[in-house]
Amino acid sequence: MTVKRNTMDIFEKAKKERRKITMVTCYDYSMARIVDQTSIDSILIGDSVGMTMHGYDSTLPVTMDEMVLSTKAVVRGTTKPLIVADMPFMSYQASFEEGMHNAGRLIAEGGANAVKLEGATPATLMLIKELIAHGIPVVGHLGLTPQSVNEFGGFKAQGKEMEGVAELLAACEHYADIGVKAAVLECIPAELAKHITLTFPFSTIGIGAGPDCDAEVQVIHDVLGLSDRTPKHAHNFVDGKSVLGKALQDYDDAIKGKTFPTADNSVHIDPKVISDAEDYLDGLYDSLMDDNDFLDN
Repeated sequence: MTVKRNTMDIFEKAKKERRKITMVTCYDYSMARIVDQTSIDSILIGDSVGMTMHGYDSTLPVTMDEMVLSTKAVVRGTTKPLIVADMPFMSYQASFEEGMHNAGRLIAEGGANAVKLEGATPATLMLIKELIAHGIPVVGHLGLTPQSVNEFGGFKAQGKEMEGVAELLAACEHYADIGVKAAVLECIPAELAKHITLTFPFSTIGIGAGPDCDAEVQVIHDVLGLSDRTPKHAHNFVDGKSVLGKALQDYDDAIKGKTFPTADNSVHIDPKVISDAEDYLDGLYDSLMDDNDFLDN
C-alpha cells in the first residue's frame, strides 16, 4: 500500500483538533530512514546543518547547493513526514528574483514540500506572499532568527522587552495577512508564545518557546544526545554519544582482540578451488613461456 506523505494541511487540522505536531531537523539519508520509522510528522532540513554536520560556527556559511543536497538525501530516505527546507543566508535577501529561484530549487531539485524563511521585513513578506501565490508553501520564522545572529549580538532570547514584543506581534499580523500557515517561534518567552498561539490563525512551531505552541521542532542531534552542548530548550532522550562511543570502542576492541570478523562473517570456498587455480596459473605461465620461445626463434 502506498503511504501518503504529510502536507502542510496537517498544521491547520492539528490546530483545530488541539493536537500537537512533531518536527525534527534531519540532514542525511540514514538518519531520515530512522525518522521515517516513527510517527514524527515533519522533518526540517535546517541550515543548522552547517553547525551540526559541517562544524561551522554559525548557519551563515551554508550554501544553496548544500541545502539542496541535504534535502534530496532526506526526501530519498522518507515516505511519510512533511519535508520543509530552510532557505539559507543570502539565498533570498539579495533580490526578489533570486529568492523565487532558490525556493523553486528546493522544491523542484530537492523535493521539499515547503520552504522556511526567517524574519518579516517588507522584502521578505513580499517574497513569502508571491511564493504562496505560486504554489510554494512557506513556513515563517520569528524570534531568534539565526541568520541575524550578528545583528542580535549572539544567540539570545528575543521578545523580552515591550518593544521586542510589539515587533513580534506586528510580524505575526503580517504573517496572518499574507496567508502563512505555520511559523517557527524560536527562543521567545513562553507567555508570549502562548499568546501568539491563541491569537493568530497560523500554527506555531516552538523551539525554546515553552509548552503551549501548536508544534515543536528540535535539532535531532539534541534529541539523540549527540551534541557537544545541549541548549536549555532541548532535552537528550538518549545519551547517544555514550551509546555510539561504546559501540565503536567495542568494535575497535574486537578487531584488535581478533574476535571479529569470525567464520560466520565470511564467505567460504573449498580449498581445492585455490589449488586448482594455482595449477591453472602454472599451466598458463608455461604456455606463455612456450609462445615466447617460439617468437624468439
